[in-house]
Amino acid sequence: MVNITIRKRPQTDAVITQRKFFKKTARGKVIKGKERYLRDDVSCGIQGCTACPDSARNTLPAAGDLAHNLFPNGHFLLPDTNVFLSQMDLIESNLFTSPIILLQTVLEEVRHRSLPLHNRLKALITADDKQVWVFYNEFRSETAIVRDEDETPNDRNDRGIRKGTAWYGTHITLSHRPIRGQPSRPSPKVVLLTDDAANRRKAEQEGLTCLSVRKYVEGMKEATQLLDLLSAAGGDEVEPTRSVAARSALYPEYLPSSTVMAGVKAGQLHQGHFNANQYNYLEGSVSVPAFTKPILLVGRENMNRSVHGDVVAVEVFPESEWKAPADEVVDQETTLKNDDAEDSEEEGEGDEVIDKERKVLGTGEASGRVAAERQPTGRVVGIIKRNWRAYVCHIDSTSLSSTHTTSLSLQTVFATPTSRLLPRIRLRTRQAPTLLSQKILVTIDKWDIASRYPEGHFVRALGKVESKEAEQESLLLEFDVPYRPFGKAILDCLPVEGDKWVVPVKSESSVEWRGREDFREMIICSIDPPGCQDIDDALHARRLPNGNIEAGVHIADVSHFVHPDTPMDSEAAARGTTVYLVDKRIDMLPSLLGTNLCSLRPHVERLAFSVIWELSPDAEIVNVKFTKSVIASKAAFTYEEAQIRKDDPNLHDELTESIRLLNSLAIKLKAGRMAAGALNLASPEVKIQMDSAESSDPIDVEQKQLRETNSLVEEFMLLANISVARRIQETFPQTAVLRRHMPPPRTNFEKLQDILKKRKGLALDVSSSGALAASLDKCIDASEPAFNTLVRIMATRCMLSAEYFCSGSVGRDTFGHYGLATPIYTHFTSPIRRYADVLAHRQLSASIDYTPLHATLHSKPHVERVLEVVNRRHRMAQMAGRASVEFYVGLALKGRKEKQGGQVREDAFVIRTFRNGLGVFVSKLGIEGLVMFKRDIQFDAENYTITIPASLPGTQDVTIAVFDKVVVDIEVEKDKNTQRGRVKMTLASPINSSAM
Repeated sequence: MVNITIRKRPQTDAVITQRKFFKKTARGKVIKGKERYLRDDVSCGIQGCTACPDSARNTLPAAGDLAHNLFPNGHFLLPDTNVFLSQMDLIESNLFTSPIILLQTVLEEVRHRSLPLHNRLKALITADDKQVWVFYNEFRSETAIVRDEDETPNDRNDRGIRKGTAWYGTHITLSHRPIRGQPSRPSPKVVLLTDDAANRRKAEQEGLTCLSVRKYVEGMKEATQLLDLLSAAGGDEVEPTRSVAARSALYPEYLPSSTVMAGVKAGQLHQGHFNANQYNYLEGSVSVPAFTKPILLVGRENMNRSVHGDVVAVEVFPESEWKAPADEVVDQETTLKNDDAEDSEEEGEGDEVIDKERKVLGTGEASGRVAAERQPTGRVVGIIKRNWRAYVCHIDSTSLSSTHTTSLSLQTVFATPTSRLLPRIRLRTRQAPTLLSQKILVTIDKWDIASRYPEGHFVRALGKVESKEAEQESLLLEFDVPYRPFGKAILDCLPVEGDKWVVPVKSESSVEWRGREDFREMIICSIDPPGCQDIDDALHARRLPNGNIEAGVHIADVSHFVHPDTPMDSEAAARGTTVYLVDKRIDMLPSLLGTNLCSLRPHVERLAFSVIWELSPDAEIVNVKFTKSVIASKAAFTYEEAQIRKDDPNLHDELTESIRLLNSLAIKLKAGRMAAGALNLASPEVKIQMDSAESSDPIDVEQKQLRETNSLVEEFMLLANISVARRIQETFPQTAVLRRHMPPPRTNFEKLQDILKKRKGLALDVSSSGALAASLDKCIDASEPAFNTLVRIMATRCMLSAEYFCSGSVGRDTFGHYGLATPIYTHFTSPIRRYADVLAHRQLSASIDYTPLHATLHSKPHVERVLEVVNRRHRMAQMAGRASVEFYVGLALKGRKEKQGGQVREDAFVIRTFRNGLGVFVSKLGIEGLVMFKRDIQFDAENYTITIPASLPGTQDVTIAVFDKVVVDIEVEKDKNTQRGRVKMTLASPINSSAM
């Protein structure tokens, strides 16, 4: 027998040849990583380095940065992980120009800790105005380390960062040897930047140059501006504001993360998104699966430092403590207007603000509310995921120290977010006086248990209040809309021919023509809103010899140009959707594709993905075919032009007959949907009239007019989406990209049902979508034609939002679309402006064997991750679009007031009653507003009425109820403190409330 001796390599030698690592997946599985063999030729990145190969590619200047006060002989900056996690706004500033050495250890740790920050860091690496060199210290033999026994991953990374810093110091000394005959010059320093005091002590013991972020910034040329960018949570040297120091706790501490997760898993705690109340800043709610109604959080203590959008853990109180929401409008600015940003007194017992808030909460509890309106109540005991980001704010002028209004001394001030769902933010800045008339960006850093407000830092100014540029950028930032220009890597994915690209001549060798049908001679047209440039869809219809009808929907073949796993695809996935503002469009794809090569322009050959049906005269599907194609649209109509053409009795050409045929089928398709229980809901849509295309000054607002041709296009897009959904789900049952609309809980409609019953004697049946549709049709007031539309708008707000989902991630019984009354649905018809449609195109293409499906679309976790982003972007885009309309409606109202020389007066409907006001909806303008009363009024919560007592002898009391029609005066006023414009409404009829 042969003896075999096995010798294990000592751990001290392991680093020389390889590095093994273990990784824990999201599902808790531990996997072994790849072996990484080490080298000694990994470049330092410093220009002219004699010790490194290929130094011509290096980006860091030879002497580093010479402008810092502490390092006159030059220096390089080597930040640790926490600097990037806490101070990214500082490092991204164009005033922060220090050359940065980014260790691989730091880059990987940032990726594991925060993917959004990792993406921002990657953008910094490639930015033209930054000098960042990624040094792969884990691959260089002198800097790679192995984790010691009993050493935490964090300590191992800190040690690796210190070792990298030490190596750079030695390496620079060797590469900067004195030249004979020339005076010797000290080598540049390598500065380890860290706010970890323990790591700093160890670095100093090892002889390394080490500074905190604040100390480093104080020595920079632009220190005044850069110090404002420091995160309050970043370091241990920042003195707390006087208002936070030595103060008793206002809020309970959060439970440990392990306790929270165990409680959620056991069902003792409930997880959900925190939603702030736009009418009452002292109330919030959290929707959770365990209850049909949201959990109500009443009071500052129970909301426990939650910010709108945070994922929180909630403990539910006993049922005996459940209550109805308050019936009073509680405005944060009014209640807290006398609060001091830099208050030396304790915010605790005896505090004037707390006493006032308790009084408000007591008033809300005192009102007798019907038992049906009671909701579960609870308190937040932990934060699972913060939703903190940069917020658009204004500086509150009353929070400035009166003696410092013209100085640049450090002040603590309040930043008031433009969104009423957010709390005021405390920040320390030297620029407060110059920022008073500006819109600014502020990031929340922390919220201590002893502070009434979160603390944050100034990021940058956006521009002067009410300037269109500042308002537009602030709107995009407020709703987190990516609006950066497309980078070079993305533009390099476009066809090299640019706008000269054309569909090549048809031939067997042509890649574009492979497997495509030739529909260039077919009578096809598009019907879109006026000014549409990104034409996604076109249609055709013609009679067949057998008496049936052929109808086709032709969609831009975006997936031919946007390939998986490319920079352009990644950017489209990150943007998720095109965002439409009143006077601007933020494209998902570069304009060369969106408005040119993919857009189905008339009289131009374009690549398309076609869905062709054979339909019976009654619009029943006989068969359906999916095919890639080449089309040449014969016309691009607006809805109005297509309607006029259809209605003209003198026109009988093929194009007109095609439109009429499509319309007749659409009428039958819609009737079939309605019979199946589809809902005909409503939303307030208005059109902003501009002075001219160049000025973009709004002059008036009008309601959008919907024509038959709007319905024509809608019906065929729905039919295409349903047909495609069936096909891709059959082919890819685990990863099909679908869209669903869950049935709303019946409790969502309870209040609307009660109002309709008590105010109008009408019943609303919500047992099914069909029953709801039928009862909505019966909600008619003969004296007020707009009443039915109002009820439909209110019913729409009781619905859940539709969402994209991966077919293998949910039960088959939850696929349905409640509003459309279809068992399966997707989005396929708008790939130029929606990324979900691009994914559906790829899956449909694979299902007809045109192209193989990319591996990522076989991965359920990948599809889930992508659709989570797309769902969020879709919601944000909708909110940004509505906010843009509101802003321009405000401008139009101001213009109309100046032209008319008085207030704008419009009809409105009462949609909500409060103890101190009315919520009204102005249908003509598509906006809501509050009419507030300062004097006492009689409030009947059970019957949804308010009664205004007679103010003069001989006059009568005036009672106003929900659904009543009133007349309001509307004006846009600017708050002199926050600089925020707001729509102010007062009653003109049945009573003038201007003096009330």
